[in-house]
Amino acid sequence: MSMMDNKILVTFTVNGRQVEVLTAPNRTLLEVLREDLGLIGTKQGCDDSNCGVCTVIVDKKAVKSCCMLIGQAEGTNVTTIEGLEGENGLHPLQQAFIDHFAIQCGFCTPAMILSAKHFWMKSKCDEDEIREALHGNICRCTGYKKIIEAIEAARDEMNAQA
Repeated sequence: MSMMDNKILVTFTVNGRQVEVLTAPNRTLLEVLREDLGLIGTKQGCDDSNCGVCTVIVDKKAVKSCCMLIGQAEGTNVTTIEGLEGENGLHPLQQAFIDHFAIQCGFCTPAMILSAKHFWMKSKCDEDEIREALHGNICRCTGYKKIIEAIEAARDEMNAQA
């Protein structure tokens, strides 16, 4: 990271692609993802980390990007919802959300999926652990039942394939 005329140059990886961004140091990762990189699947909600709709994965940890200054992203590996789809199509969590009708308005869905991905590889995670992992992600539409069913189904599918 280098400083130029009150701007910083930040280099990090987003969805497998290295990017360099020259920007003001007081901007958040959320702002850069949405405004500079066009990754609008990451949503802007409360701007104080209470709603969780800005959740992304940074170095394999679920992070609320509205509270992460862009300089903190230097050298990290960031995954947004746009980075989950693979060569064979949708990620199993994405497909499970569709199959189990866990999407209503869709505003919180990317963050819910990324929060679930952060922990879902644990083959023995139970409903309580799923609920704990989603703590801090607010959904105002579904009541969480379908979301949890979708995550459990994706977990079970991946365990059956292992």
